[in-house]
Amino acid sequence: MPTSWFAGIATAIVLIATAAFGGIATVEAAPLPELEPGEPHVNDQFSTTVRRAVLIDDLPGSGVFPEAGQRVLSLVVDAENRWTRPLSSIGEGGMSRLVELADLPGVAAEGVARYDDATASPWLQPEVPATLVLSWAVDANRFGDGDELVVRLSDASLFTGTMVVDDVYWAEPIAAATVRVRVEDVGSGSGGETR
Repeated sequence: MPTSWFAGIATAIVLIATAAFGGIATVEAAPLPELEPGEPHVNDQFSTTVRRAVLIDDLPGSGVFPEAGQRVLSLVVDAENRWTRPLSSIGEGGMSRLVELADLPGVAAEGVARYDDATASPWLQPEVPATLVLSWAVDANRFGDGDELVVRLSDASLFTGTMVVDDVYWAEPIAAATVRVRVEDVGSGSGGETR
């Protein structure tokens, strides 16, 4: 008998078995937990608390350099490294990837700086809280005062390298919670600060 006949029979058997268990319906993903601004999201890597969102003409020290027709959108976030080693605020397992704007899916923060001294791309020491400013250059009319941002907070997984990388690292973030925060337009700002 032809091979295609066997393939057809196998496909029919799979479809009948699938129908017996409810069909090929897609399962709707459970909604992510919603946190309030100021409420922490805690996992094995970080404790992350979204405080506020600020829209400003320019923010020196943020690591973002808006072009003509752009402004800077920044999130003020409290972060604490809960792991046993220092962690970078940028890169695959850093804050720049774990805090995402639903309106800018897949776009990592272009700049991460400490709020207190504007240190760019800081390393976060274990159990030492830090307030960070995560920033994006956005079209000037994309967001306005009072707009609601949906911020997605992700959890990364801990991996142990076995071939090229001989170390442990955090990667493959998966959305774990959301926070809704209102944008505060501060115009040109006051000396470049977001306070």
